[in-house]
Amino acid sequence: MRQKFHFDFVGNSKKFFILTLSLMLICLILNIFVFHTELDIQFTGGAIMKYSYSGDNLSENEISKVVQAATKEDVSFQYSKNMSAAATEKNANTLSIELTEAKTIDPETEKGVTDALKKAFPDNNFTRTEITSVDPSKGATFFWKCMAAVGMAALLMILYVGFRFRKIGGLSAGCTAVIALIHDIIMAYFTFVIFRMPLDDNFIAVILTIIGYSLNDTIVIFDRIRENRKYIGPKASTAELVNTSLNQTLSRTICTAITTILAIGSVLVVALIYDIQTVVSFALPMMIGVIFGCYSSIFISAPLWVMWTNYKKRKASEKKTKANKKAKESKNKK
Repeated sequence: MRQKFHFDFVGNSKKFFILTLSLMLICLILNIFVFHTELDIQFTGGAIMKYSYSGDNLSENEISKVVQAATKEDVSFQYSKNMSAAATEKNANTLSIELTEAKTIDPETEKGVTDALKKAFPDNNFTRTEITSVDPSKGATFFWKCMAAVGMAALLMILYVGFRFRKIGGLSAGCTAVIALIHDIIMAYFTFVIFRMPLDDNFIAVILTIIGYSLNDTIVIFDRIRENRKYIGPKASTAELVNTSLNQTLSRTICTAITTILAIGSVLVVALIYDIQTVVSFALPMMIGVIFGCYSSIFISAPLWVMWTNYKKRKASEKKTKANKKAKESKNKK
């Protein structure tokens, strides 16, 4: 009979905790000294002018000089392929010009930029398609509202997991699940930082999607732990119970993660081919988030729950021993 695969997740948990903390420390050092956090104009405030144009032979340096001369401000650019344009349309490319210091764009500035682009690049048929202005105070308010939404989601998850798994210490299960989610959010944040993608509404969308995905993995594992508690019985240790449950759900968790990664990877490849930066800034962090979500459910959440449960049992045992000792002393005095 072939022996089934069995890995001691709880016994090796310290190694994975050290690995996780080391990776997070490296990312933090890179964030502080190498790759600084960039906030998108949606959070910092500013203005965006979008143009459609034809041809692919544009130089970013040349565009930067032209626009800066027209606006007297530092600007940033994003290029993308217009997927909605028909094959026969000339203006199949999009240029987004972001002015972070401008609260609004007056008609004179807009006309000056448009005229400057048309004069400098007469063969590219520049046409303004959209102007968007974001007030800095509104951008900051939007950012903190998004953070509040994430915090509210985490709180509701603790309550939900705590209620559903109340027979196996639901509160501890909910808290360890949220700790794993915080780990996933941090790794998604570092993905944006290291790959030089500014934090925008895609960052919030990635976080909320990863939270839902990772929580689903964690719930599946805790559901198996709850079932195995009935079958194995109270004699089995918490570590044995969790190891058995993790090994039973391992193939399901990995297969789900691989399927999701392949689907998102396909979207990422298409976005890279057509240089659709808005999709890239969602798909790439999402892929990495799925990987770390799978990792945290297996190697962080469940082992942490074992540590928490053993700690509560140890404290309860110590309290009971002290109470018995105190009762015995009182009886001897009488």
